[in-house]
Amino acid sequence: MNKKAVALSYEVGRAPVVIAKGSDEVAMKIIQEAEKQDIPIQKNEILVEALSRVEIYREIPAELYQTVAEILAFIYRLDALKRREKEKNKSGGGDSGGADRDPGADAR
Repeated sequence: MNKKAVALSYEVGRAPVVIAKGSDEVAMKIIQEAEKQDIPIQKNEILVEALSRVEIYREIPAELYQTVAEILAFIYRLDALKRREKEKNKSGGGDSGGADRDPGADAR
């Protein structure tokens, strides 16, 4: 089995950067660290293959922006849902519906 993993870092206003990549045991360590830090993991063999060609600490190529942006948007929505659930549980179940919240306002 040849498992691969690539970790990205993203700051608003900049292109995502590859901060770690590897295969087999290194890939497993990258995934374990992400799980430990509650960082969302996306499984996409085609994307990881393309990202694995990018040098560490380099921005991803422009042709991958759209795909990565869609994944980041999905992750931001998940984070917003998790925050709302935590708030709902803290306040005893009241929910304003979250209509006034920006899902990406405090994203990683």
